[in-house]
Amino acid sequence: MNKHLTLSILAFVFLGIFAPDAVLAAQDGFAFLPGMLADGDISLVGLGGGLAAGLGAVGAGIGIGQIGNGSVHAIARQPEMDSRIFIYMILTAALVEGVALFSVVVGILHLGKVAAAG
Repeated sequence: MNKHLTLSILAFVFLGIFAPDAVLAAQDGFAFLPGMLADGDISLVGLGGGLAAGLGAVGAGIGIGQIGNGSVHAIARQPEMDSRIFIYMILTAALVEGVALFSVVVGILHLGKVAAAG
């Protein structure tokens, strides 16, 4: 549990540092952030799109792993409920995967806007 808390705190710190710069850059039509780029460097705004896609996929992987873990333990305790638990597990995993797909698509679209602006 402590590693999830640490990861959440690091994510909030990262967003607190870079989110204001990304908002300012978005007001300029996703132009490159002034003072943060030298010739040939990667834009931090583009990095945000990649992080959105990657962290969304990682979070979904962790969530689906927890769903599988819980369902296996539940089936071990009550084997007669295995078909019902399996249906709920698949339904919940599909909802989590939908959120992950949404975050990946939004991240890729964000990268496309940055590439078009550059």
